[in-house]
Amino acid sequence: MLETNFSNIDWFIVAVYLAGTVVIGLGVNRYIKGMGDFLVAGRSLRTRLGIATMIGSELGLVTAMFAAQKGFTTGFSAFHIGLMAGIATLIVGVTGFIVVPLRRMGVMTIPEFYEKRFRSRSLRIVGGFILAAAGILNMGLFLKAGAVFVSGITGIDDDAVKWVMTVMIVLVLFYTCLGGMVSVIITDYVQFVVLSFGLLLTCVIAVQKIGWSTLVKGVEKIYSEEGFNPLVAEGVGGSYVSWMFFLGVISCAVWQTAVMRACAAESVAVVKKMYLWSSLGFMIRFLIPQFIGICALVYFYDMGAVEPFFDGEGQVSNDPNVTMKAMPIFLGKLLPVGLLGIVAAGMIAAFMSTHDTYLLCWSSVLTEDVVNPLTSKRMSQRARIVLTRAFLVMIAIFLVIWGLWYDLGQDLWDYMAVSGAIYFTGAFAILLLGIYWKRASTAGAFSALFVGTLAVIGLKPVQEKLNLVDYFQEKGIESHHIGLTVSFIAIISMLTMSVVVPDQKERTENFN
Repeated sequence: MLETNFSNIDWFIVAVYLAGTVVIGLGVNRYIKGMGDFLVAGRSLRTRLGIATMIGSELGLVTAMFAAQKGFTTGFSAFHIGLMAGIATLIVGVTGFIVVPLRRMGVMTIPEFYEKRFRSRSLRIVGGFILAAAGILNMGLFLKAGAVFVSGITGIDDDAVKWVMTVMIVLVLFYTCLGGMVSVIITDYVQFVVLSFGLLLTCVIAVQKIGWSTLVKGVEKIYSEEGFNPLVAEGVGGSYVSWMFFLGVISCAVWQTAVMRACAAESVAVVKKMYLWSSLGFMIRFLIPQFIGICALVYFYDMGAVEPFFDGEGQVSNDPNVTMKAMPIFLGKLLPVGLLGIVAAGMIAAFMSTHDTYLLCWSSVLTEDVVNPLTSKRMSQRARIVLTRAFLVMIAIFLVIWGLWYDLGQDLWDYMAVSGAIYFTGAFAILLLGIYWKRASTAGAFSALFVGTLAVIGLKPVQEKLNLVDYFQEKGIESHHIGLTVSFIAIISMLTMSVVVPDQKERTENFN
């Protein structure tokens, strides 16, 4: 076991919180009358709660883990990720880009938009399957990140962690299956409050213990200019910064979990307010964990902790499985008893919050956009809720298996971006052109979807299977280069195919 400050008092705090989530699941089940209540909370989400649940859902444990890892491996230059996310969300809030037309149409999922816009059930089914497959793959390492966190902050061994994570995913399934979006919103709100308090207090304690000047000098010593300027940092550069802005737009306007919040909003005005105020939260959700990762970097460097985070020459380890452990181990050594339990409870709450949203999202997409359209007769409300709950369980089982054997060959953030790109590179083209260009055709939409799946080449294990690793290294091709290229090709493909193979009946609806 690792030596940390985690005590029985901290375990008690965590246990009380987890018990509370079960009570929530039992309490809200009586409010679920139909699929609209289960998936989008009856479209009754107001501004303040909408902001909290949107930020709370996106400020998950996996977010804290990959953001802290970026802070540890790139220093202050990692801050550009949060800055780009905040700017992108602010622009979406001001303009209503994509999300307002979707809310006006009253859709619950993005593939539902595909069918309404292009009058093609086949497009909805294919789009729904690709969305769900990419989304499930995207959250495939959530459990692994959670296990690394629990192991690092509590000091328990990896075998025990696996059982802890299994219990946690069962609890998530329990209250999500019972309460749907209502329980998700309530737990997200509680998690938002607890985690915000814990992380802010952690930053204050870290700065007091290490010292601001020590942090700056430490990053300068380890990374020199690359630790402050993302444009010159290794593996970053201008194209990567552009990719981060694009991902900022995607995460708030195209990614299904965020769109579900927009679709659950009470009105279009509430949607815009949610995004305007959430822009600050979307930025901070990266900045705070990244700052804690920077604190861990300097803390371990000053301690002379050569293994496992640094080699004999003081260089940061290039093993993502190692650098991901830095933040939780740092917290376990930094925080006092009691506060450590609150932060751990907040982080575990964040883990559960993200899982409940994503599990509900992908299971509902499989039900509403794949299975239900395939049936000759539309399924009843009860049958759809039961099927969604069954998918919740099946996805959870997959996550346990995938999280145990997948070998992380790149930073967790880059894995998340690439796996998500399998869906969003094509979806962005369809939403952009489908909403704002009336000549967009069904053939063009299909081409964008299929081109988008090429983003899977950005995953390191896929590159290894295709013997592309050496070639990409020789040419300096990074995962974000692949993502940007595929996004551009998807848009061009949809434009071209829409002109070459137009729909027989031109769309005249105004989606703006």
